Amino acid sequence: MRRYLLQRLALVVPMVWVLVTLVFLLMRVAPGDPVSAALGGRLSPAALAARRHAAGFDKPLVVQYGEYLRDVVTLNFGQTLTDNRPVREVLIDNGGATLTLTLAALIVAFAVGLPLGRRAGRHRDTPPDVGIRLFGIITYAAPVFFLGLILQLVFGVFLDWLPTSDQAGPVVQAEVPTRTHILLLDALLAGQWNSFVDVLRHLILPAVTLGLLLAGVLIRLVRVNLIQTLRSDYVEAARARGIRESDVVGRHAFRNALVPVVTVMGLQIALLLGGAVLTEETFNWPGIGSQLVNYLNERDYTAVQGIITVFAVAVVVVSLLIDVVSAVVDPRVRY
Repeated sequence: MRRYLLQRLALVVPMVWVLVTLVFLLMRVAPGDPVSAALGGRLSPAALAARRHAAGFDKPLVVQYGEYLRDVVTLNFGQTLTDNRPVREVLIDNGGATLTLTLAALIVAFAVGLPLGRRAGRHRDTPPDVGIRLFGIITYAAPVFFLGLILQLVFGVFLDWLPTSDQAGPVVQAEVPTRTHILLLDALLAGQWNSFVDVLRHLILPAVTLGLLLAGVLIRLVRVNLIQTLRSDYVEAARARGIRESDVVGRHAFRNALVPVVTVMGLQIALLLGGAVLTEETFNWPGIGSQLVNYLNERDYTAVQGIITVFAVAVVVVSLLIDVVSAVVDPRVRY
């Protein structure tokens, strides 16, 4: 186990290096420099030259690349070009909202995907199986923004049950003291239960929208792996010993069917982060994804570079954690 962990940790460094290098190069594919692209026409030539010099874009590309790697290691992602804020400050201020949405979407995905995938796998080729598979295909194939708009219309406009935008009401956002930059947790720490409930109500629709995207993948994975596990010899042996079918599925087949699901679900974190960008835009959720879209529209490539770099590193870290969990759950992974 120790050797396996050391091997995985050794692979993280080149993976991160390749990702941050790709981000650096992609941000410089367009002709010109990021400062001119973002602020051209707004500032005088002298002011543009001063901003380029301050940002280091007048240096050779190799020098820029070396400084970029140094800044990534020290978690210094530079200043935004449009509002002259530290990118790290943007990540801290808006990261809590994205983290809240992502974790809530994961809860929805597992709460929906696991039981439905289990039922579909246990009752293969029956009407419930067909209906669940159809549901999984629709939720996975439907664009996130389209599903979000449908939920907004049904539960926010027609039924008027839930709010359709923002992270909380304006009064709540003004009254809750900022401690962790996670509004849900800040309201809980402040003992403001009404504000806590208000944040939860605002969270439901975006979390369900993003969670159903991942639930569609989870349903299919659990179903296929459960069907394969139910055909294995040890399951047949358990049935031959007279064990009840519910115990055979729950204690023997279902747990073992989740082992490959853990690995594949780790790879879906990138899908979740990509969906979070569209979800935040649809629900006006003040997370990193919505900020990324704003900076893209402003052609603020420095901010975009920093945010995408953080996303890339987050995917690598999550992949490492999933590898560790897989090795703990299934010892065969280590060999």
